[in-house]
Amino acid sequence: MKPSEQFTIDSLDQLLSIVGKSCDFSRIGVEAGPNRLTLSFYPSLTDARELHDNLLPALQRIEAPVRAWADLVKWLPYDDVAPETKPARIAEKLQQGCILIQADAVADEALLVNVADEARGRRSDNDTENEFSVIGPKAGFVENLTVNLHLLRQQIAIPQLIFEELTVGSLSKTTVVLAYIEGLTNAELVSAMRDRIKDIDLDIVYDGSFIEQAIADNSNTPFPLFLTTERIDRISYVISSGQVAVLTSGSPYVFSGPSTFMDFFVSPEDYYLNWISGSFFRVIRLLSVLFSLFASPIYIAVLTYHFEVIPTRLLHPIMLSGLHVPFSPVMEVLFLETTIELLREAGARLPAKIGQTLGIVGGIVIGEASVQAALTSNILLIIVALSALASFTTPIYKMANTIRVLRFPLILLSALLGGFGIVVGFTLLLAHLLQLKSLDTPYLVPFFPFRSGNLNDSLIRSSYQYTTNRTLFLNPQRTKRYRPGRKKEDIDHED
Repeated sequence: MKPSEQFTIDSLDQLLSIVGKSCDFSRIGVEAGPNRLTLSFYPSLTDARELHDNLLPALQRIEAPVRAWADLVKWLPYDDVAPETKPARIAEKLQQGCILIQADAVADEALLVNVADEARGRRSDNDTENEFSVIGPKAGFVENLTVNLHLLRQQIAIPQLIFEELTVGSLSKTTVVLAYIEGLTNAELVSAMRDRIKDIDLDIVYDGSFIEQAIADNSNTPFPLFLTTERIDRISYVISSGQVAVLTSGSPYVFSGPSTFMDFFVSPEDYYLNWISGSFFRVIRLLSVLFSLFASPIYIAVLTYHFEVIPTRLLHPIMLSGLHVPFSPVMEVLFLETTIELLREAGARLPAKIGQTLGIVGGIVIGEASVQAALTSNILLIIVALSALASFTTPIYKMANTIRVLRFPLILLSALLGGFGIVVGFTLLLAHLLQLKSLDTPYLVPFFPFRSGNLNDSLIRSSYQYTTNRTLFLNPQRTKRYRPGRKKEDIDHED
């Protein structure tokens, strides 16, 4: 039985019988002139001030008999008021903070008034916490979906920005919104994203990550297939490039697709600096990933199988460094890598101030003690520390986690097969990347399949005069982003 089939409500009386068992559900009687009304609602979801200051006084001012809901609606100072007969729809609206009004004269129909308290339990600040940038906006999304839509529409201020609402979760009834630009985004991408989300059958959706994993083209991969971010400027950019963004109620993170491998190494700061500086830092980021992946495996392979590649001047310091270490190179590396991961996880789970202190003090103390106790060599300690540092340069946290995970299989392969093991590991990794897709789009595009038109903003960030076209492999309906030196509206006029 599917989760969506587990709970059915056949009548309004059955619904009221069920919700009446909950301690946070209230039913009150109100005298509205000659009418006797019954109000049913969740005090934990409704705005108490709105109820007592506006709704109840408005009902008490009614003088004429209520024979139809139109007689009552004209007295209410609300726009979101609607009659409803379906019990399932009434149940859904009650969970969203609406008040159910019943009258004896209109027994076959109920009235729903939206007095939800949208601010309760929501944080007011929207500074980015995990994707900080020195230059550029600091604003990010929050857990309130209405606020997020407002923030996004402030950035893309055109009527063609479409928000399409869906509901996911048989228990949570989580609101999910697709965001795209009509007349720019490929309609097939919008349709594919919509169909995949509609096919999801989950009971509770706490965060957009649940949806992201449920609609992924391949669930057996360590690589993230959709770009997840809390930054408004990043989502604005991908939407204007022709991608589809997905916002989830209760989540400060928004994901977009289709995404490519290079999207996870692009920082918004690349575009706030001049193109030379932006390209330099992007290349540094990519080189850091390679160093983080292969530095420790190469150390193991060289010391275990390939002494001949070590320069003569380095051979003596390396021998002295590991002279008193009783363990093999692979055991040294696994010990230090595991220690680094423990420190990183502990620092992430503890309060911010304690976590920073633990990371710094713990790293220094454990590293120095390990060398003094001859559990590891000085050179390896430097290599592992630099590898950990290099992994932090990845802008997207999920991709940084992937790099941390992939390092361990490469370490084991290098210990078993030496340099050949590293080649085998890299080949398997590349083969896996080649077959990955994100929303049916190749993950390694524009390198495979090769798309020369998108190379201007991949490994390097070219000058703005060379990045006038949108991402062509997305097949946007409008390819030109702008024309240097000319002012022209992109959406309101033809190219």
